Amino acid sequence: MGEHSSSSSSFSTALAIAGLALLAVCSYYLLVSRGRRGGNKPKRYPPVVGTMFHQLYHVRRLHDYHTDLFRERKTFQLLAPASRRQIYTCDPAVVEHILRTNFANYGKGTFDYENTRDLLGDGIFAVDGDKWRQQRKIASYDFSTRALRDFSGAVFKRNAAKLAGVVSNNAASKQSMDVQGLLLKATMDSIFTIAFGLDLDTLGGSGEGSRFAAAFDDASEFTLLRYVNAFWKVMRFLNVGSEAMLKERVKVVDEFVYKRIRARAQELSCNKHAQDPDSRQDILSRFIEAATNESGTVDYKYLRDIILNIVIAGKDTTAGALAWFLYMACKHPEVQEKICQEVREATNAGETASVDEFAQSLTDEALNKMHYLHAALTETLRLYPSVPLDNKQCFSDDVLPDGSSVSKGDIVFYVPYAMGRMEYLWGKDAEVFRPERWLDQNGEFQQESPFKFAAFQAGPRICLGKEFAYRQMKIFAAVLLRFFVFRLRDGEKASVNYRTMITLHIEQGLHLTATAR
Repeated sequence: MGEHSSSSSSFSTALAIAGLALLAVCSYYLLVSRGRRGGNKPKRYPPVVGTMFHQLYHVRRLHDYHTDLFRERKTFQLLAPASRRQIYTCDPAVVEHILRTNFANYGKGTFDYENTRDLLGDGIFAVDGDKWRQQRKIASYDFSTRALRDFSGAVFKRNAAKLAGVVSNNAASKQSMDVQGLLLKATMDSIFTIAFGLDLDTLGGSGEGSRFAAAFDDASEFTLLRYVNAFWKVMRFLNVGSEAMLKERVKVVDEFVYKRIRARAQELSCNKHAQDPDSRQDILSRFIEAATNESGTVDYKYLRDIILNIVIAGKDTTAGALAWFLYMACKHPEVQEKICQEVREATNAGETASVDEFAQSLTDEALNKMHYLHAALTETLRLYPSVPLDNKQCFSDDVLPDGSSVSKGDIVFYVPYAMGRMEYLWGKDAEVFRPERWLDQNGEFQQESPFKFAAFQAGPRICLGKEFAYRQMKIFAAVLLRFFVFRLRDGEKASVNYRTMITLHIEQGLHLTATAR
């Protein structure tokens, strides 16, 4: 048995060394041949500091691996056995260049599309050109309407109060709870009501959406693995490992979403003469009208892609950010007290107000007064951005602001997670949670450049739902911290890790205890 294990280990080591040697040869050829493209004068590319095999080895701490590399240099390469370079940056000047200054030359491209298409399809996060412009135009209109603002605000307040009820039951019985799991259910209920006009009530105990949510989270993780696994296409062809599991999870996701799209389309078709189109409050209804062709049929695949992109934007990102926010609030109990005091002063609800009454007092005017809460949420996103790693593909040869060359087809990654930890951007206390860094001398919130704080992207692709997300997070945080004091189940010194997936979640959940105020 021991001899077999030793032989297997030796074989694996030899195989790894052979793979690295092959990669080195291919990469050297790539550097030499492409470095002299278009003339004898070599181009200056960012320095090479590792390979995709290093990323795969560090996959469970991928974002911290990148952060360690960025402490040595702002922009670098990781070699991959492919015809395109993979360039990583946390330089705000480079981020601005690819997201705004030379926006037309950088997009999702074929690299990103191939990696994400099984899950995200032709949704707004995966496409360029006319498809992106069409979806953004409709979504931009939707997010700017007062009707959606009022509708979503009412949904957020209702689900925040419902979540507080679940927390209250656990507090009364002195039971710990996975708050991240509860937040994922609450935000899923919210986004489904807003997107589909359908309340799944997963927070209330309905199991209808639980299988979908679990499959969606797994599919997100397996999709991200494609960015660090050079052999995912071979695995997909053989239908093995993470690729086989991704295929299975996407099937679960598709069945769930298609069922609801068909039901909604049929309902709208039956009621199209009886209902004023402007009175339809859910996003799906508007997209169904836009996606219906002249023959009166609906492109279900197109709608599936759009809705899944909206779901990942409205569910995973907000729930993850709120979980990290409560984690940091438990690490810094004084933050909880400051927020509780601020929300009491900002609202017109009395000390004896019920949870429902308090939630209803969270008007836009009241939320806009909560500068410290806004700062604490933003500080959380600085350290734990919902999308920790993003990328764009270069469409034609370019030169970055630092003088580095980028060739057509190269992938440029920018890394909000690492950017939030760089001392040259945030000072010596870059890794310290300090909401006050976002407040001026009058205690009012002050924005930073979106190319330095890139949690919501920037330029033409800046997140349309930014204010939408802040409103949801502030409503949930205000309700929870007004009525409860939270503590980490395993003590203030306990720590958590992230799960490496498209969005930044806490691995194994966030287990807290709550005490009613």
